[in-house]
Amino acid sequence: MLPTVSRGRPPSTFRQSPLFPQYLRRIIKWQQMDIEYTFWQMLHLCTSPKVVYQHTKYHKQTKNQWARDDPAFVVICSFLLAVAASAYCAAYDVSVAHAGFTVLSVVLVHFLLIGIFLATCCWFLTNNYLREETSSNSHVVEQHVEWLYAFDVHCNSFFPLFVALYVIQYFVSPLLVAQGFVPVLLSNLLFMVAFSYYQYLNFLGYDVLPFLDKTTFFLYPIGFIIILFPFCK
Repeated sequence: MLPTVSRGRPPSTFRQSPLFPQYLRRIIKWQQMDIEYTFWQMLHLCTSPKVVYQHTKYHKQTKNQWARDDPAFVVICSFLLAVAASAYCAAYDVSVAHAGFTVLSVVLVHFLLIGIFLATCCWFLTNNYLREETSSNSHVVEQHVEWLYAFDVHCNSFFPLFVALYVIQYFVSPLLVAQGFVPVLLSNLLFMVAFSYYQYLNFLGYDVLPFLDKTTFFLYPIGFIIILFPFCK
């Protein structure tokens, strides 16, 4: 369980790091983005996520930061979300205005705004409650979770969820919208697996940080998801 009080060590903020402005500037410079490596990450997040976070350790060793300095993952994920949302709008024959609103809602709200909120919550939680205690006499440099890294973890966790709930669900939607027990069961199972895997990747993202303790906290929501699964309709 989490401690009931903060350890009294103020976490670093993303405003203090020069990485964040640089990250934003690179969004409009697609020539500087590593597209091939981004697709490699996306593939392995669905098949071998531990490999991705092993590379995160290498990134820390070479660039002395946990967070990505390349916004390619966010840009490509946003583009894929826009394509998927457009496909749903075309399939269900909605108006152009409604389609535009849907695409913006999916990218800005479902992915970015909710992601910023969740990343901020996890950033605050890990820095205030999950960091290991360091002795006052210790010469070890005190470390904090970077806000941008917390957002990276959300993006990593979101991509397989996107594949399940935006791509796979699109192709099996004729079956899922049918009446009966089996479509409801399959739909609930798809959502349960997607959100459980999201939480598992959240756990992997924070468990790789050597200065955090009790990161199994991020696995607890999976139990609630499984418990609620039979009651969803």
